[in-house]
Amino acid sequence: MPARTPRRTTRTAVTCALLVAATTGLTACGGLTPGGSSKSAPSAGPVSTALPTGSATLTVVSSENAGTTKALAEAFHAKHPNITVDFQYTGPDDYDKSLNLKLSSDQAPDLALLNKLGTTVKGNLVRSLDDYARAYGWDAKYPSTELDQWRAPDDGKQLGAGHLWAAPAGFSVVGVYYNKDIAAKLGIQPPTTPAEFEAALAKAKAAGELPVQLGNLQGHSSFIVQSIIDAADGAAKTGDWVNGKSGATLKSPGGTAAANTLADWAKKGYLPDGANGTDLPGSVADFTKGKGLFLFNGSWDAQKIDRAMPGRTGFLTFPSESGKATGIGTSVAYAIPAKAKNPDLAAAFLDFMNTSEAARIQFDTGFLPVAHADTVKGADGSVMNEVAKGWAAVNKDNGLVNFFANTDATMNDTLTSQGQQLIGGKTGPEQYLDALQNDWTKGHQ
Repeated sequence: MPARTPRRTTRTAVTCALLVAATTGLTACGGLTPGGSSKSAPSAGPVSTALPTGSATLTVVSSENAGTTKALAEAFHAKHPNITVDFQYTGPDDYDKSLNLKLSSDQAPDLALLNKLGTTVKGNLVRSLDDYARAYGWDAKYPSTELDQWRAPDDGKQLGAGHLWAAPAGFSVVGVYYNKDIAAKLGIQPPTTPAEFEAALAKAKAAGELPVQLGNLQGHSSFIVQSIIDAADGAAKTGDWVNGKSGATLKSPGGTAAANTLADWAKKGYLPDGANGTDLPGSVADFTKGKGLFLFNGSWDAQKIDRAMPGRTGFLTFPSESGKATGIGTSVAYAIPAKAKNPDLAAAFLDFMNTSEAARIQFDTGFLPVAHADTVKGADGSVMNEVAKGWAAVNKDNGLVNFFANTDATMNDTLTSQGQQLIGGKTGPEQYLDALQNDWTKGHQ
């Protein structure tokens, strides 16, 4: 898998696509302004799922450079030889700067990768996919938490509901890696409950092993906090908070448990002494050198870890009392411009992305599949196989939750500063939660 962690910029309302930026931190992209408004979803009349019988060209613009979309385009062409897919790649920075101009042009592409929904929706630059979702039955093909990341109503006040503006082409997910050598030496089985996870940490510490590897220079302690909250409170409730639903709060049983847990792990020496001065790549490097039983991290580093520790790493979703699997994650997604010349053909390509053939391509090029997650498999003993199993469980339980950093424009900074202070003993769990909730309230007024 290409080294990939979601780009850490800003986001005021809607999820961003994953970008190749391995040295940056959490996810976030600019989006709809909470409380803002947009015009009604563009409608171009009746839609069709029939493909053209004559020659046709589908134009796709993107900043995704892992090769996934290009490989999907080639497979689509092989399946439909009369259709040529013109894939046009632009580097991320230039792509973001020029996208709105491309979408508003009379020569607009047929599909465009979206890193955000903000002005593209408010300016009627992309069309609602609601009619295509109905025509192709996407609501039955996708877990709702996958599509909900790309939904927003006309007024933009509530995410996770309303019109569908983009469809996913590949996902990444955060879970817990574990060192099989250390686990075997200490007689630790993969934990299936929070209590078993805590017992494993205590056993590792008593044996002189580092329980949890962590790089918190860019705020990745939020992976720990969110994993605990997602598992304790459930994906639906936590998703409401990320999406800015009125009345949502982190002052919940799961939130309280997570903040107390992070503070407790720091006090007990379960985290590295230099965590606040170590970035994510640094913590991954330390983990692959045998420093740490567990590492909370995303699927984007699975292949890197596999290469360094072949057959010696496992992966699990953070255990819950309910037995339901949850995971932090988001997707690369594509929208159909309002001025697209071939919207029906574009929708057919989007539908192809949830086929079993596409699942294999997505997995082989470093993403987790949009659908058919239980059909993909890597090399025997590869941690990617365990990542795939975890992803399939998250899909089955509809347990995907977008990154906390994506809830508003300033949450990145708050997660970083407050996480560092909590680990450093300069603030308490209650104050930590208050700071996150106050940031959320300001961001969703």
